[in-house]
Amino acid sequence: MKLRPVSTVDALAGALRRRVLSGEIAPGTSLPEQEISSMYGVARPTVREALAVLVHEGLLRRERNRSAYVPVVTNGDLDDLMYVRRPLEDLMAARLAGRRVAPADWALARMAALPADAPWADIVAEHMALHEELILAVGSPRLERLYAALASETRLGLVRLRAVYPDRETLVGEHRLLLEAIALGPAEAARRAVAAHLDHTWGAD
Repeated sequence: MKLRPVSTVDALAGALRRRVLSGEIAPGTSLPEQEISSMYGVARPTVREALAVLVHEGLLRRERNRSAYVPVVTNGDLDDLMYVRRPLEDLMAARLAGRRVAPADWALARMAALPADAPWADIVAEHMALHEELILAVGSPRLERLYAALASETRLGLVRLRAVYPDRETLVGEHRLLLEAIALGPAEAARRAVAAHLDHTWGAD
């Protein structure tokens, strides 16, 4: 299997993505093209393309005559996000109860194996992978599309959890309990565990 070379645009987008998802670039921060160009030593067209990638992913926003910026996710945004996410994850729990989802277990194992000084962006990536693997295991393309539409806001919301989970082992432990509850079933128990997990995670924020 051949590896695809990483373009300068992809490399810059990746670097900025990690900084956004680690909270290093704070919500509300503008990213002027000239400033990014000077910081990374790349041409402005490259910066423009990299920013466009992140705007498309929903990690940045851009308005007319304004620099791209990191959107602010408010408590109201999180409440509304969870209002939509809860029924989707409830459907997942009801369908998967009594089943163990190996790819979700692998995502948890990767999260647990991250070094102590790993960027929060790496934890966000595995956290997202775990929940997405559970959704994929349901086998409903429509559920997958609905869940994917919330991905960017969910990732931005997870940045705020860094202050809630200074000890990554707590986050790992909570997700281990969640996966066990789904694997053991029955459906009502799995649904209660998923609801409690979501309420606890975001309620702590």
